[in-house]
Amino acid sequence: MTLGFSVDALLPRARGGGQLRMGLCRLTEGQWLQKQPDLAARTAAFAEWPGAVQLTPQAEAPGRELAAMLGVEGALPEAALAAHEDMCLLTRAAGEDIYRLIGAAVAWPTDWRPADKLGLPLRALHAPIAGYEEQLASGVDRFMATLRPGAIYGRCNWFIAPTAQRRWLAEGAPHGQFAHVTADNAGETLFVRCERQTLRRLPHTGAILFTIGVYVEPLGTLAPENVAMLARAIETLVAGEGDRRGAPAYADALTAFAAERMPPC
Repeated sequence: MTLGFSVDALLPRARGGGQLRMGLCRLTEGQWLQKQPDLAARTAAFAEWPGAVQLTPQAEAPGRELAAMLGVEGALPEAALAAHEDMCLLTRAAGEDIYRLIGAAVAWPTDWRPADKLGLPLRALHAPIAGYEEQLASGVDRFMATLRPGAIYGRCNWFIAPTAQRRWLAEGAPHGQFAHVTADNAGETLFVRCERQTLRRLPHTGAILFTIGVYVEPLGTLAPENVAMLARAIETLVAGEGDRRGAPAYADALTAFAAERMPPC
């Protein structure tokens, strides 16, 4: 099993509602990062948003290790400039069992700011996610503790956004953000945003690298089966998750649009 590098390729691998799960698959080195990234877009994205890079002193050594792995000079910021993916580093302090975010180079966030998360442990990082503590936290903790150098794992998720911009920092209430969306125009005004995420342990410093590759496409350009999956998933999100995603503001329009796209029996 592998993970593609587009919204249409990623959605079949993503969770379609219901109980939270990690949904990991093993990747090879060649499947780790996107080939031939648009480095001009990456340079512009980091230059436009000063908040993209947040570092603690603990990020220096693993950042340099990562940069060397990618064949570039520098540390975490330079590594992220050389790839399509945003990059975060997590490690355990001496005497601690919990992983904390020690560095982030995130040009294209999905409604979060690295400065708000720097230094937080995993469970606090995921606190806004409904059901994480009850359904996923213990499994994630075990995975992080047992992840070995050399192994690469991937997963993906999806969001519905009111913008095609890869940097999405939501402003205002969801009903305001999606006020322009109707069943008739949902194909052009709703944007499906997938994060292609990978996890691996750096062999020398032992830090864990979390990468986030962002892909965004208009709903109307996607394969009909993927549109249908999203419509089903919206109806089965765990309690509270739909509100966090703003689903009540766009669910009716998306569902109606999906019904129109259904192939005839």
